[in-house]
Amino acid sequence: QVHSVESGGGLVQPGGSLRLSCSVSASLFTLRPMNWYRQTPGKHRELVAAITSSGRTNYADSVKGRFTISINNAQNTVYLQMNSLRSEDTAVYYCNINSPSNAYWGQGTQVTVSS
Repeated sequence: QVHSVESGGGLVQPGGSLRLSCSVSASLFTLRPMNWYRQTPGKHRELVAAITSSGRTNYADSVKGRFTISINNAQNTVYLQMNSLRSEDTAVYYCNINSPSNAYWGQGTQVTVSS
């Protein structure tokens, strides 16, 4: 059963923008917080952004002021708008949602920032 599907990754030049989308199944969409993580080879997954049920957002220091997490309730989708991208933002980005008993991850979407 597919619980969430990420899209929107790709190759972008430094300074460019991308918007990632995570389409979430209806059964999970009420869960909060919703999170975006990223991972590079040989490193642990890093929490990039989170949004709570009250709409409060939290960001890793490395992306503050550049990334924005948001939710479209009508489309069961969580977004990550990424601006002013840097080479160090290159990673596989994952959508994450947690229930009391399970952690749900998408398949990930590759973001490559390179000239």
